[in-house]
Amino acid sequence: MKAQHAPMGWNSWNTFGKDINEEIVRAAADKIVETGLHDAGYEYVIIDDYWSEKQRDADGRLVPNHEKFPHGMKALGDYIHRKGLKFGMYSCAGMMTCASFPGSFEHEFTDAETFAGYGVDYLKYDYCFHPSSVPGSVLYKRMAIAIRNCGRDILFAACNWGSDHSEQWMAESGADSFRSTGDIQDNWQSVKSRAQQQVTGKVLPFGRPFCYNDLDMLVVGMKGKGHVSLGGCTTEEYKTHFALWCMHSSPLIIGCDVRNMDEETKDILTNRELIAIDQDIEARPPFLISDPNGIEYQGIYVKMLSDGGMAICFVNYSDAPISLTLPFFDIGLSDGCGYGLKFRDLWAHEDVGVYHGSFTCSNIAPHASGIYKASVVKL
Repeated sequence: MKAQHAPMGWNSWNTFGKDINEEIVRAAADKIVETGLHDAGYEYVIIDDYWSEKQRDADGRLVPNHEKFPHGMKALGDYIHRKGLKFGMYSCAGMMTCASFPGSFEHEFTDAETFAGYGVDYLKYDYCFHPSSVPGSVLYKRMAIAIRNCGRDILFAACNWGSDHSEQWMAESGADSFRSTGDIQDNWQSVKSRAQQQVTGKVLPFGRPFCYNDLDMLVVGMKGKGHVSLGGCTTEEYKTHFALWCMHSSPLIIGCDVRNMDEETKDILTNRELIAIDQDIEARPPFLISDPNGIEYQGIYVKMLSDGGMAICFVNYSDAPISLTLPFFDIGLSDGCGYGLKFRDLWAHEDVGVYHGSFTCSNIAPHASGIYKASVVKL
């Protein structure tokens, strides 16, 4: 069954934009298997916009671009499936996609049937050029119904960028995930603003199992190269980015060029202890301990986990080193309850001790973070 956990995979957009073809997609699928990304949980290989011809065929069906995909999408999907991976594609709720190719408006059932015929397992569904007279909730319901009746189990990834307060109605509309932000760029300010928007935009509580809060694709490892690269990030900024996405149970969709991924990037993306936080079966959203008015500078995020423990992430959004202290009283452990917390550092993969009353994450570098698994222990 789809969407039992936040989806994990790779998407062509962040690195390649319009410059996609079947050779690139096949090579990406190869590397996802060869580098151990698949073993870590990444399974979807997703083609974004620019994949089709500008016109539908005589039967009203979408047509793959003959130059970019000369063997067609069914053959490409078969190749991806033979690798043990799943095949993802892109369409739009409007009359045109964001790049002005045919959208699925008034073609929902035809397109769902077409995607099922290709062997598609995941559909990213954008929001450009949609009729202003039709509510977004209706547009996404239309495609959700079509997908659910196309004869194939297809994960429905809604991408309307948080417009129309979509966090409040995407689950009821049949989506398996919902984008709550605009498009991400490969720089710290973009990563920071998408994380902080969850608090300032009051989106934080709405992620849930079977309808995951999507903070947009990962830019980890892009390093200033690719379609959405505007400056790049430092290693610590990429680590904070990944940790925050895991804290939110966001879909983990890689955007870097996995064909040329370095070991540093691989180490971040395959951190199994962090991935376990993202993939926790209850997918509970984190709550914020620090003053919401101070989110511009720092944040302490706490996420309840299905095993009775908690994931705790200390984030320094500021440009100077800081230390952050978490009083256990604020997460429900009073000083006299007889229990404390055993902390495990999820980047260092080591236990750091049992604490009573509070825990301080010291000297956090600018834009860096500390992320821990905290287990409740009797003192």
